[in-house]
Amino acid sequence: MSMREAILTRVRAATAGKQVPPAPEVIPRAAGTLTEDPLVRFRRLAEMSGSTLDEAASPATAPGRVAAYLKDAGLTCAAVVWPALAALPWTAAGIAAEARAPQTTDAIGITGAFCGIAETGTLLLLSGGDSPGATSLVPETHIALLPRERIMRDLEAAFARVRAEHGSLPRALAFISGPSRTADIEQTIVIGAHGPKRVHIILVG
Repeated sequence: MSMREAILTRVRAATAGKQVPPAPEVIPRAAGTLTEDPLVRFRRLAEMSGSTLDEAASPATAPGRVAAYLKDAGLTCAAVVWPALAALPWTAAGIAAEARAPQTTDAIGITGAFCGIAETGTLLLLSGGDSPGATSLVPETHIALLPRERIMRDLEAAFARVRAEHGSLPRALAFISGPSRTADIEQTIVIGAHGPKRVHIILVG
């Protein structure tokens, strides 16, 4: 008996005599049908996913908001940042920022974001030379700077903007909806099992 046949045999035995409910009808959603304000929806769903949010008036003031978050959370003020963000006034805000790819010893990773997707409260990050994908994955705390004007209504709009600005998709895209979590072991939710324990989004502008 093959592994597949063994699994199917166990499933049939477990469901023998039980009425299996019909699959729910899936109604496709037409693109652009969301009516809620994109910024309001993005904030609401991002918070539901476990992210925290703050605001900064401009890119220059964002490091100060990052420093305030780290202080309030009792976290270190040493961070690895995207090279694309290296010119921001990190030192003036009291943050020891290094513009490089992350190492396993880095506790804080600071990135930008290509856009936010209001439909699901998700961040979309594109990999590149100045935007290493690992910065959002390796450190226990991920802080993302998201320009307000780059909150897209839905996934279709996000991909349309990627193509309009880049022509083709980059090597890697990361969709981030809150901290990493899994329930693989005894159906118990574990935060940070294979990624950050915290995701903090700063809306800029």
